[in-house]
Amino acid sequence: MNAPERIHSPMVDAAQLRRADHLIEPLFLQRWSPRAFDASNLAPENLMRMLEAARWAASAYNVQPWRFVYALRGDAVWSRWLGLLDPFNAAWASKASALVFLCSDRLMPARDGHARQPSRSHRFDAGAAWAQLSLQAAAMGYQAHAMGGIDVDAVREVLAVPEHFEVEVGIAIGRQASPTQLAPALRERELPSERLPLAQLAFEARFPRVVT
Repeated sequence: MNAPERIHSPMVDAAQLRRADHLIEPLFLQRWSPRAFDASNLAPENLMRMLEAARWAASAYNVQPWRFVYALRGDAVWSRWLGLLDPFNAAWASKASALVFLCSDRLMPARDGHARQPSRSHRFDAGAAWAQLSLQAAAMGYQAHAMGGIDVDAVREVLAVPEHFEVEVGIAIGRQASPTQLAPALRERELPSERLPLAQLAFEARFPRVVT
């Protein structure tokens, strides 16, 4: 299927720009990761709804290894938290309504008298929780943008993250705004990304001989 024509407009409607190869819920196309946010306040109960959606993600043995630490715009820690992002991300995330850091527990709970053992799925499970948060945000008219560009050591120190937790990502949440507020280089990139065709991602019975 050909990619849809890119339309540069002050506000991007991801669902109108994207085309799925198969029939899916529109929410999956509406969710994307903009950088232009409107600097509005986010009601605490709305953030809780997003985190509640994340709470119901599936996990191995129902361990639920994810942990979210959050701050709302205007909180006393806001400026310091922006400093936990790399400068590129801090520049645009300063207009977000909430910042969230996602961590995951590397260890399985102690069971049957045995010591805690390393978990093979903590990051996979935390990713599932992030996905549900982001979809709930989109359903509510917000967007959530996950960021790998963070100062992991500083996050660990400032947020008092226990040693057996992995600091995964930062997440900026807010209402989408016009990309005209972004620097020119970012303005050109403020469009929903495409995806590889399903045939390049899903294979019947086995991997093909040549994988691109």
